[in-house]
Amino acid sequence: MPTTRINKSSVDGVRAGLKDVFLWDDKIPGFGLKVTPAGARVYLYQFRLHGGRGAKVRRYTIGRHGALTPDQARSEANRLSMLVAQGVDPQSDKVERKRQSIDLAFPTYLDAFVKDCLAANWKGSASEVEAMLRRYALPALRSKSLPEVNRVDVAAIMRSVKARPALASKLFAVLRYLFRHAVSEGDLVRSPLDGMKPPSVPAARDRVLEDWELALIWEGAVAMGDPFGSMVRLLMLTGQRRKEVAGLPWSELRQADAMWKLPADRAKNGQPVDTPLSTSAVVLLSALAKSEKWPRRGWVISTTGKVPFSGYSKAKKRLDAEIAKLNAGEALERWTLHDLRRTLATGMQRLGVRFEVTEAILNHVSGSRSGVAGVYQRHDWAAEKVRALQSWSDHIEGLLTPFDESNVVQFAEARA
Repeated sequence: MPTTRINKSSVDGVRAGLKDVFLWDDKIPGFGLKVTPAGARVYLYQFRLHGGRGAKVRRYTIGRHGALTPDQARSEANRLSMLVAQGVDPQSDKVERKRQSIDLAFPTYLDAFVKDCLAANWKGSASEVEAMLRRYALPALRSKSLPEVNRVDVAAIMRSVKARPALASKLFAVLRYLFRHAVSEGDLVRSPLDGMKPPSVPAARDRVLEDWELALIWEGAVAMGDPFGSMVRLLMLTGQRRKEVAGLPWSELRQADAMWKLPADRAKNGQPVDTPLSTSAVVLLSALAKSEKWPRRGWVISTTGKVPFSGYSKAKKRLDAEIAKLNAGEALERWTLHDLRRTLATGMQRLGVRFEVTEAILNHVSGSRSGVAGVYQRHDWAAEKVRALQSWSDHIEGLLTPFDESNVVQFAEARA
């Protein structure tokens, strides 16, 4: 069995015969080149795993010449020889490497994670989390194998959301959950996030709008028009989340019993909720429908009816400009759409609404609906929610009754 240094010169010098021709390396035992009668050149590694000379000889195909250079093949043969010295079967190692390059490639693993884990176990909106991973993690990791992901990769992902503290905090938690799941499944030995400091949790906002501010926002939304103006008023009347209102399809609304039935897959916390519609909300929706009978298809807050509304940032700036016009040129102190939700919760407490009812309206799973109370308290507060939201609607209507251009100065004086 001829032995020589396997390099480009020796590989090119081997001629094909009637049978397979073998050339063995003189430095790495078992490293060889096979030349087939058709002229194909294939690098291989021949080994005995256990039992010395009495053990069965096995061959591992490293790859074709051309796809690999002699030096690349030699490097792989050297790696295989070290595995054999440690009692590791190169064939099983080959299967594992293939699994890592295919099954554990991040795009493939992400699909499996969403299907097998996220949808079943994530307490919030699984679709929102999936969209977050596909938007921020997938472009950074591409087809990288999960075991190859390191802190540098994670840091690169987090830099893309550095300017958005709330999103950064949530994305870090999602990535930590994904990699911990991989560890629990045996796909990783250790999470690349272990030892990494999570982003600072953004300070909780506590802006609660005054009654005069609510009136201004309502009138500014009316002046602005649809679809954003109606969305803002619907947020104010229902206290639901911005994304849930902006993506509201007509099919979720029940006109006969004035009810909005939000399904679990659209709720941020993954919990379905029924939101009673006050008389003001019904009037607003009928105006959007442009008919006494509400449609069953399309989106409520939309410029075309075919796609949900987007472009909040620009629309909010326009709304603030309309509010300033109504307020003698003075803009409101910085406020967000989420403040409407917090203001409803605070306002209901002022109106004497029970805390449990407010939590049910907001679809919170903390506080009165968590722990032991969440297990044994099964009352849905349906009737109480109807009364509470109608009281809140009446309160807003009362704020608007005296509001006209001649009273703008009065509101400005009221806050002085």
